[in-house]
Amino acid sequence: METDDKTGTVTRRAAVAGALAAAPAMAWSHAAGDELAKLDATATAKAIADKHITAAEAVEGAIRRAEALQPKLNFLVAADFDRALDRAKRGQLSGPFAGVPFLVKDLDDYVGLPTRSGTRSTAGAKPATSQSAYMDCFDRAGLVVIGKSATPEYGYLPTTEPLAFGPTRNPWDPSRSPGGSSGGAASATAAHVVPFAHASDGGGSIRIPSSNCGLFGLKPSRKRMVKGDRAEDPIGISVMHCTARSVRDSAALFALTERQGADAVFAPVGHVTGPSKRRLRVGLVTKSAAGLPADPEVEALILAQAKLLRELGHQVVETAWPVDGGQFTHDFLLYWAAGAAKSAQEIGQALGHAPDATVLEPFSLGMAGMVVQAKPGELGAASQRLVQAVSAYAAWFKDLDVVLSPVLRTPPPVLGCQRRCGLPHPCGAPHRLCGLYAPAQCGGRPVHERAGGAGQGRAAGGGAVRRQGRRRAHPVRARLRA
Repeated sequence: METDDKTGTVTRRAAVAGALAAAPAMAWSHAAGDELAKLDATATAKAIADKHITAAEAVEGAIRRAEALQPKLNFLVAADFDRALDRAKRGQLSGPFAGVPFLVKDLDDYVGLPTRSGTRSTAGAKPATSQSAYMDCFDRAGLVVIGKSATPEYGYLPTTEPLAFGPTRNPWDPSRSPGGSSGGAASATAAHVVPFAHASDGGGSIRIPSSNCGLFGLKPSRKRMVKGDRAEDPIGISVMHCTARSVRDSAALFALTERQGADAVFAPVGHVTGPSKRRLRVGLVTKSAAGLPADPEVEALILAQAKLLRELGHQVVETAWPVDGGQFTHDFLLYWAAGAAKSAQEIGQALGHAPDATVLEPFSLGMAGMVVQAKPGELGAASQRLVQAVSAYAAWFKDLDVVLSPVLRTPPPVLGCQRRCGLPHPCGAPHRLCGLYAPAQCGGRPVHERAGGAGQGRAAGGGAVRRQGRRRAHPVRARLRA
């Protein structure tokens, strides 16, 4: 135990660390009496601006929590504690979130930190010397990055269990998955290490972890946000935002990172500070596009949310995904696998031979193999059908304002999905888990998730999909806030 050299008493840092180490993962804030940890990013920034606390105190608190909970939850792959503290102590921070601690997902470059992308193939990566315009938004906002959060290999899986770093655990129940691919971000946010964290979403990578960890997660409309450094895929399914404990934090960061001026594809939303009074026509979906039902616990949760919406004056009507579920699932998985095939090819060129299981994980190799084994023209045809699905998806919203559905078919699964997702059927387990919301991936529409329950230590959530280019606060968000 750390003590003061002069008095021999236990220091505050050591006392907090000791209390955290002895406390259950989700009870640590009460055991340690860490009041700062209970604040969301907006409240933390205000406390700093009002001089109730300093930026250094906010950052040091986050570092203490990270040091205590990392051995239990494994959400961090690269720490930047010294540089973060130095930046906070210099007192030159400005912006709406000046001094608020933050994490960047380890799929994107951030100057001074290596990008490992959750894979053994990047071992020895050097710190990045440049970063995207999207990362610049975080710096201008005054956020203080304390490290990079864990992700599955190249962000492919809906669970964060990379062989390169080991499994990330769910703060509600460390035997269960926090989801993926923004699993490290969600675990750290839910455990109150940081108030919110950078995340990205192509196939559910913000919504799945937010659902599993009891958070608010929004996937914005395609092409609404400032560009990142990753090359956009042809359909553009991947979008960046955050995992958050409060809706207002998500809304504020959204306003700071959406495209402005000549670069804007849609009229900027701006900073949404409250719900609208408009009553909505809400489509309710409880089965997957393939007709598979949700787990009874999940279905009960989504029906309870639908009941709440009716009580708030919204019209709720039952509907179904407007696509052929079997064909869509095949096409999406093949399209998703094309990214793995490209990565495997690039790694093979660098190595001088095809990567094997010592370099890439079984799931990644299995997906790359799907593309190799595909018939000539099959990938192109699949991509074209996905584009057509976008049109069907758009037509669906001519009669609906919002579609409400479970995010996942089941509560958070126990860790070990990685071991069940290898060859020869690499996509079976993720499909069974994520099959409910899958058509939302290619629609380009904004999708948000709000956890509605945490029975038996397990969080689960419902998602609402809106028309592309529209994202205004509404009673769904306001009344489902924790």
